[in-house]
Amino acid sequence: MFAYAGIAALIAGSALVRAAPEPSAPGPGDVFKQGEQCTISWSADTTGTWKEMNIELMTGDNWHMVHITTVATLDATDASQTTFSYDCPEVTPNSAIYFYQFSSPAEPKNIMWTTRFTIAGADGSTVPPENDTEPDGQNIPWGVGALVDPSKAVAAPSYLASGSSSGSTTVTGSSGATGTSTGTVTAGPAAGTTSATTSGRGTAPTAPAAPTTSSAANTTTTNSNVTAAGADNGALNVFGVDNTLARAGIALAVAAFTFAVAL
Repeated sequence: MFAYAGIAALIAGSALVRAAPEPSAPGPGDVFKQGEQCTISWSADTTGTWKEMNIELMTGDNWHMVHITTVATLDATDASQTTFSYDCPEVTPNSAIYFYQFSSPAEPKNIMWTTRFTIAGADGSTVPPENDTEPDGQNIPWGVGALVDPSKAVAAPSYLASGSSSGSTTVTGSSGATGTSTGTVTAGPAAGTTSATTSGRGTAPTAPAAPTTSSAANTTTTNSNVTAAGADNGALNVFGVDNTLARAGIALAVAAFTFAVAL
């Protein structure tokens, strides 16, 4: 009796764990030249929840993630559209300090990220990330980038900006190009928050890491973990796995109890 209940509970739980879409690209070491095509990939949301998914180009460390611009608003439940390409923006500096953030107003606390990747100059030139370690000591290179022309920035989704304070950062690249990142700084989860699944389908409490190799729209969010599009150096889904696992746990308990009573 209890064996049947356990099997049914596991089935019910597994259906809930696979909820929000998972970023799958860019991956570690990916390099895109500004002016050419930047490509993003993800798995579709099979629950029908993420009818609106916003993808933002981000920068900064794992605790103070800076919004640069929103690059797309898509229907993540559409299994026929799981990639998006656009003209890579002109940024400064050209370095491995950029990543994407995925979110939806349907689940505003279920946020996911790709790994850090490089936006190179039109000639392929790059510079190393400015910082070798995260504020918490992790050996993950990072830096703060910006659009060379902040007027081209598209604002962060309004549902992510509540309860924030404004601020600005001026970024100067090695070529002398200067960009400005202005926006909001929000408090994030404490260290130790569990992370989302990586492209290897593992779970690790790691944060957006470097590859192996703006305007008032800009928003800074704070998180210690990331959903990786590659190995352990991805941007984790801090809330995604926590929420879905919690729902799965409830489903497991309810299903087990129901079948135990019924059988």
